[in-house]
Amino acid sequence: MGERIDTEGTEHGGELEPEELAEMLEGGDVDLIDVRRPHEWEAGRVPGARHIEVNDLPAEVEELDRERTIVLYCRSGSRSQLAAEALGAGGFDAHALAGGISAWAAQGRPLEPEEGYVAESGEAAAVIEARRRNT
Repeated sequence: MGERIDTEGTEHGGELEPEELAEMLEGGDVDLIDVRRPHEWEAGRVPGARHIEVNDLPAEVEELDRERTIVLYCRSGSRSQLAAEALGAGGFDAHALAGGISAWAAQGRPLEPEEGYVAESGEAAAVIEARRRNT
């Protein structure tokens, strides 16, 4: 089993800065979850993340390891903050990435795939992204 990472000074459901997440990822003992929509995930993601759309989290909660620190992210931090607070209330050591993947990318941190980018959120953006991929 993994162990919880020292997030002293950060309350459960609290936010972690991109530099803090980068350090945690180097240690390797963190579960990183992208809670964005599928088109956002496909456009670009933080390396090492797994995708569980925010609306699917309740159904997937039993698959999460309560012994590991969980960091969630979305585009700007609002969806992931709500998810982190809910998981924290359920006994998880859960945190949100402050500023989301937008803040991560703004600091020049890597995205997957190599040519990845931060996609817009919402239904209209999903349609535009689908059209873009098909041209």
